[in-house]
Amino acid sequence: MNRLLPLADRAALPLLKLLAAASLLFLLAFAATLVMAVGRANAEPVACTGKDMLAELKQGDPAKYAAVEAEAAKVENGKGLLWKIEKPGVAPSFLFGTMHVTDPRVTTLMPAAQAAYDAAGTVVIETTEVLDQRKMMASIMQKPELMMFTDQTTLASLLPPGEADFVNKALEARGIPPYSVVKMKPWIITTMLSVPACELQRKAGGAPVLDARLAQDAVAGGKKLEGLETAVEQLEAMASLPIQFHVQGLIDTLKVGARMDDANETMILLYVSGDIGTVWPLFRATLPGGETDVAFEKTMITARNHTMASRAGPILDAGNAFIAVGAMHLPGPEGLVSLLRQAGYAVSRTDQG
Repeated sequence: MNRLLPLADRAALPLLKLLAAASLLFLLAFAATLVMAVGRANAEPVACTGKDMLAELKQGDPAKYAAVEAEAAKVENGKGLLWKIEKPGVAPSFLFGTMHVTDPRVTTLMPAAQAAYDAAGTVVIETTEVLDQRKMMASIMQKPELMMFTDQTTLASLLPPGEADFVNKALEARGIPPYSVVKMKPWIITTMLSVPACELQRKAGGAPVLDARLAQDAVAGGKKLEGLETAVEQLEAMASLPIQFHVQGLIDTLKVGARMDDANETMILLYVSGDIGTVWPLFRATLPGGETDVAFEKTMITARNHTMASRAGPILDAGNAFIAVGAMHLPGPEGLVSLLRQAGYAVSRTDQG
């Protein structure tokens, strides 16, 4: 029997896509809900407990595991985190895939990536606003409707019949009074609840996610720091998705519960092994998704890939840059590796071995 079935809600796949590809919105949601995490931050250290879903699948359903491996092998540029970008007459640059977490397995760069980072004169991340969360939140609050309901809408008014009682009880069980989030956009609550307790505790204690650490070290080291997006742009992309997508994502998160820790752990393991192309085949095989994940992928991944590639052009033409963005933006026919090749750059993987 497939041990992953308890997670197989219809919208679970889009929910995990939010976790894997919602970019530095992780930081924004965390900043907005930090007050809710204070209790956890002051508690005893919380151990990470997630299990490897790919290993479970291999043991519990070898045939499905083989199918996942076969599909992952077909993903264009599906393996590798570090890519060298070259153009005649210009010093080479590097493209590096990140994961927006504080886990030491992620924040400790592989030797090749560390060497490329150390040698770079310019460091580029998704948005430089992560360096000053006060300034970032001030910018965001100029458009409060992106994170909060500014009209008569409430979370309760959007919940499907029969789900309000479940959501309220589930929030209370997690130490979140429902009245405290009644005007908050559902995706913010979802993001906070989706983060494992150990990760949330590290964040509340001040540990930076990988992207923020790279930015901090760049400034401290006198490197030039640039960004490819703004926080508002990222929020606008998320806000453009149908509100019912976000509402269902919150409900599914509460139903999945602690099993989300397994999903997060699995993504970390795939990340550190460089097997980015395995993420979607694995989750598609075990977590059936609805039509909404097509819109999500187009809005939160594909469209942003094109924006990032376009804005990276002048930086790459100046040479000697280290560009670090979420790893899910690298693979696929419209991933950054492919888009940069289409733009005339020679792009080769440099983290083998």
